[in-house]
Amino acid sequence: MQSGNTQGCLPLFLFAVFVVLFPLFLADVMITALGRLGLSPRVTLLAAMGIFIGGMINIPVRRIERNQPFDASSCRFFGLQRFFADQTCRQQHTVLAVNVGGCVIPCAIAAYELFRIAGHGPGVLGLALTAVGINVFICYHTARPVANVGIAMPALVPAIAAAACALLLYRELAPPIAFCAGVLGPLIGADLLHLKEIEKLNTGVASIGGAGTFDGIVLSGLLATLLA
Repeated sequence: MQSGNTQGCLPLFLFAVFVVLFPLFLADVMITALGRLGLSPRVTLLAAMGIFIGGMINIPVRRIERNQPFDASSCRFFGLQRFFADQTCRQQHTVLAVNVGGCVIPCAIAAYELFRIAGHGPGVLGLALTAVGINVFICYHTARPVANVGIAMPALVPAIAAAACALLLYRELAPPIAFCAGVLGPLIGADLLHLKEIEKLNTGVASIGGAGTFDGIVLSGLLATLLA
Protein backbone atom coordinates (compact mmCIF):
# COMPACT_ATOMS: atom_id res chain seq x y z
CA MET A 1 0.00 0.00 0.00
CA GLN A 2 2.79 2.41 0.85
CA SER A 3 4.48 1.80 -2.51
CA GLY A 4 1.19 2.36 -4.30
CA ASN A 5 0.62 5.66 -2.47
CA THR A 6 4.13 6.79 -3.42
CA GLN A 7 3.53 6.02 -7.08
CA GLY A 8 0.17 7.77 -6.93
CA CYS A 9 1.76 10.96 -5.55
CA LEU A 10 4.58 10.98 -8.10
CA PRO A 11 2.53 12.50 -10.99
CA LEU A 12 1.19 15.18 -8.61
CA PHE A 13 4.73 15.98 -7.45
CA LEU A 14 6.02 16.19 -11.03
CA PHE A 15 3.13 18.47 -11.97
CA ALA A 16 3.90 20.76 -9.02
CA VAL A 17 7.56 20.91 -10.06
CA PHE A 18 6.50 21.76 -13.61
CA VAL A 19 4.19 24.55 -12.39
CA VAL A 20 7.05 26.07 -10.37
CA LEU A 21 9.85 25.65 -12.91
CA PHE A 22 8.04 26.47 -16.15
CA PRO A 23 7.62 30.22 -15.41
CA LEU A 24 11.31 30.34 -14.44
CA PHE A 25 12.18 28.66 -17.75
CA LEU A 26 10.08 31.18 -19.68
CA ALA A 27 11.71 34.06 -17.81
CA ASP A 28 15.17 32.69 -18.62
CA VAL A 29 14.25 32.36 -22.31
CA MET A 30 12.95 35.93 -22.37
CA ILE A 31 16.03 37.37 -20.66
CA THR A 32 18.31 35.38 -22.98
CA ALA A 33 16.50 36.70 -26.06
CA LEU A 34 16.49 40.30 -24.85
CA GLY A 35 20.16 40.01 -23.91
CA ARG A 36 21.01 39.25 -27.54
CA LEU A 37 19.67 42.65 -28.56
CA GLY A 38 22.55 44.55 -26.99
CA LEU A 39 20.54 45.78 -24.01
CA SER A 40 22.27 46.26 -20.66
CA PRO A 41 21.52 43.66 -17.95
CA ARG A 42 19.49 46.22 -15.99
CA VAL A 43 17.41 47.27 -19.01
CA THR A 44 16.94 43.61 -19.98
CA LEU A 45 15.59 42.77 -16.52
CA LEU A 46 13.29 45.81 -16.48
CA ALA A 47 12.01 44.98 -19.98
CA ALA A 48 11.30 41.36 -19.00
CA MET A 49 9.44 42.46 -15.88
CA GLY A 50 7.50 45.02 -17.89
CA ILE A 51 6.45 42.40 -20.44
CA PHE A 52 5.35 39.99 -17.69
CA ILE A 53 3.36 42.54 -15.69
CA GLY A 54 2.17 44.59 -18.66
CA GLY A 55 0.78 41.47 -20.31
CA MET A 56 -2.21 41.77 -17.94
CA ILE A 57 -2.97 45.39 -18.87
CA ASN A 58 -4.93 46.54 -21.92
CA ILE A 59 -5.12 50.26 -22.66
CA PRO A 60 -8.42 51.18 -24.41
CA VAL A 61 -7.97 53.31 -27.52
CA ARG A 62 -11.32 53.06 -29.31
CA ARG A 63 -14.91 51.94 -28.74
CA ILE A 64 -16.84 50.26 -31.55
CA GLU A 65 -20.62 50.26 -31.18
CA ARG A 66 -22.65 47.18 -32.25
CA ASN A 67 -26.13 46.84 -33.69
CA GLN A 68 -26.97 43.85 -31.49
CA PRO A 69 -25.89 43.04 -27.89
CA PHE A 70 -23.76 39.93 -27.27
CA ASP A 71 -22.17 37.98 -24.41
CA ALA A 72 -18.62 39.14 -23.60
CA SER A 73 -16.06 38.21 -20.97
CA SER A 74 -16.04 40.56 -17.97
CA CYS A 75 -12.43 39.69 -17.08
CA ARG A 76 -10.81 40.05 -20.46
CA PHE A 77 -10.09 43.78 -20.21
CA PHE A 78 -7.23 43.23 -17.74
CA GLY A 79 -6.35 39.71 -18.87
CA LEU A 80 -7.73 38.28 -15.63
CA GLN A 81 -9.51 35.36 -17.33
CA ARG A 82 -6.30 33.36 -16.80
CA PHE A 83 -6.61 33.62 -13.03
CA PHE A 84 -10.35 33.72 -12.33
CA ALA A 85 -13.39 31.87 -13.58
CA ASP A 86 -14.55 33.59 -16.73
CA GLN A 87 -17.81 35.51 -16.35
CA THR A 88 -19.85 36.98 -19.16
CA CYS A 89 -22.02 40.06 -19.42
CA ARG A 90 -24.24 41.52 -22.12
CA GLN A 91 -22.77 44.47 -23.95
CA GLN A 92 -23.28 46.26 -27.24
CA HIS A 93 -19.79 47.52 -28.02
CA THR A 94 -16.24 46.28 -28.60
CA VAL A 95 -13.28 47.95 -26.93
CA LEU A 96 -10.20 48.17 -29.14
CA ALA A 97 -7.20 48.11 -26.81
CA VAL A 98 -3.40 47.97 -26.86
CA ASN A 99 -1.67 45.47 -24.60
CA VAL A 100 1.21 46.98 -22.61
CA GLY A 101 3.38 43.87 -22.28
CA GLY A 102 2.44 42.35 -25.61
CA CYS A 103 2.67 45.47 -27.78
CA VAL A 104 3.80 48.74 -26.19
CA ILE A 105 7.04 47.51 -24.63
CA PRO A 106 8.10 45.26 -27.57
CA CYS A 107 7.44 48.12 -30.01
CA ALA A 108 9.53 50.49 -27.89
CA ILE A 109 12.39 47.98 -27.94
CA ALA A 110 11.98 47.50 -31.70
CA ALA A 111 12.15 51.28 -32.25
CA TYR A 112 15.36 51.42 -30.22
CA GLU A 113 16.83 48.53 -32.19
CA LEU A 114 15.99 50.20 -35.52
CA PHE A 115 17.75 53.33 -34.27
CA ARG A 116 20.84 51.24 -33.45
CA ILE A 117 20.67 49.47 -36.81
CA ALA A 118 20.49 52.85 -38.58
CA GLY A 119 23.88 53.63 -37.04
CA HIS A 120 25.41 50.96 -39.29
CA GLY A 121 24.34 52.86 -42.39
CA PRO A 122 21.23 53.43 -44.50
CA GLY A 123 21.86 50.24 -46.46
CA VAL A 124 21.67 48.09 -43.35
CA LEU A 125 18.55 49.93 -42.18
CA GLY A 126 17.03 49.29 -45.61
CA LEU A 127 17.69 45.56 -45.24
CA ALA A 128 16.07 45.59 -41.79
CA LEU A 129 13.00 47.36 -43.16
CA THR A 130 12.90 44.84 -46.01
CA ALA A 131 12.76 42.03 -43.46
CA VAL A 132 9.93 43.86 -41.69
CA GLY A 133 8.07 44.33 -44.97
CA ILE A 134 8.35 40.66 -45.88
CA ASN A 135 7.01 39.62 -42.51
CA VAL A 136 4.17 42.15 -42.73
CA PHE A 137 3.14 40.56 -46.03
CA ILE A 138 3.28 37.03 -44.57
CA CYS A 139 1.38 37.99 -41.41
CA TYR A 140 -1.31 39.81 -43.38
CA HIS A 141 -2.07 36.73 -45.47
CA THR A 142 -1.97 34.22 -42.58
CA ALA A 143 -3.97 36.20 -40.00
CA ARG A 144 -7.66 35.40 -39.57
CA PRO A 145 -10.45 36.95 -37.47
CA VAL A 146 -11.61 34.66 -34.64
CA ALA A 147 -14.79 35.23 -32.64
CA ASN A 148 -14.25 36.22 -28.97
CA VAL A 149 -10.52 36.58 -29.64
CA GLY A 150 -9.89 39.15 -32.36
CA ILE A 151 -7.23 38.66 -35.01
CA ALA A 152 -5.29 35.40 -34.64
CA MET A 153 -2.51 33.69 -36.56
CA PRO A 154 -0.09 30.75 -36.14
CA ALA A 155 2.48 31.84 -33.55
CA LEU A 156 5.53 30.25 -35.18
CA VAL A 157 4.97 31.59 -38.71
CA PRO A 158 6.09 35.21 -38.13
CA ALA A 159 8.95 34.12 -35.87
CA ILE A 160 10.42 31.70 -38.42
CA ALA A 161 9.92 34.15 -41.27
CA ALA A 162 11.59 36.98 -39.34
CA ALA A 163 14.57 34.83 -38.35
CA ALA A 164 15.03 33.51 -41.91
CA CYS A 165 14.90 37.03 -43.39
CA ALA A 166 17.41 38.35 -40.85
CA LEU A 167 19.87 35.53 -41.49
CA LEU A 168 19.59 35.84 -45.25
CA LEU A 169 19.71 39.64 -45.48
CA TYR A 170 22.31 40.62 -42.86
CA ARG A 171 23.67 37.84 -40.66
CA GLU A 172 25.93 40.13 -38.60
CA LEU A 173 22.90 41.86 -37.05
CA ALA A 174 20.48 38.95 -37.29
CA PRO A 175 19.09 39.06 -33.70
CA PRO A 176 17.99 42.74 -33.67
CA ILE A 177 16.70 42.56 -37.25
CA ALA A 178 14.78 39.38 -36.45
CA PHE A 179 13.29 40.97 -33.34
CA CYS A 180 12.12 44.06 -35.26
CA ALA A 181 10.61 41.95 -38.03
CA GLY A 182 9.08 39.55 -35.50
CA VAL A 183 7.42 42.39 -33.58
CA LEU A 184 6.39 44.77 -36.37
CA GLY A 185 5.31 42.03 -38.79
CA PRO A 186 2.39 40.78 -36.65
CA LEU A 187 1.61 44.29 -35.37
CA ILE A 188 1.20 45.81 -38.83
CA GLY A 189 0.29 42.79 -40.95
CA ALA A 190 -1.95 40.87 -38.56
CA ASP A 191 -3.43 43.59 -36.35
CA LEU A 192 -3.39 47.06 -37.95
CA LEU A 193 -4.20 45.94 -41.50
CA HIS A 194 -7.09 43.79 -40.24
CA LEU A 195 -8.73 46.36 -37.97
CA LYS A 196 -11.79 46.61 -40.24
CA GLU A 197 -12.50 42.92 -39.73
CA ILE A 198 -12.78 43.43 -35.98
CA GLU A 199 -16.08 45.23 -36.60
CA LYS A 200 -17.52 41.90 -37.77
CA LEU A 201 -16.54 40.03 -34.58
CA ASN A 202 -18.61 39.72 -31.42
CA THR A 203 -15.87 40.20 -28.85
CA GLY A 204 -15.83 42.45 -25.81
CA VAL A 205 -12.17 43.46 -26.10
CA ALA A 206 -9.98 43.21 -29.20
CA SER A 207 -6.46 43.58 -27.85
CA ILE A 208 -3.48 44.41 -30.07
CA GLY A 209 -0.70 42.27 -28.68
CA GLY A 210 -2.98 39.79 -26.96
CA ALA A 211 -4.15 39.61 -23.37
CA GLY A 212 -1.24 37.53 -22.13
CA THR A 213 2.51 37.76 -21.77
CA PHE A 214 3.54 35.32 -24.48
CA ASP A 215 0.77 36.04 -26.97
CA GLY A 216 1.17 37.36 -30.47
CA ILE A 217 3.69 40.08 -31.03
CA VAL A 218 6.07 39.48 -28.14
CA LEU A 219 6.19 35.71 -28.72
CA SER A 220 7.06 36.24 -32.37
CA GLY A 221 9.78 38.77 -31.57
CA LEU A 222 11.47 36.69 -28.88
CA LEU A 223 11.35 33.45 -30.87
CA ALA A 224 12.71 35.19 -33.95
CA THR A 225 15.61 36.58 -31.90
CA LEU A 226 16.48 33.16 -30.50
CA LEU A 227 16.21 31.46 -33.90
CA ALA A 228 18.50 34.06 -35.46
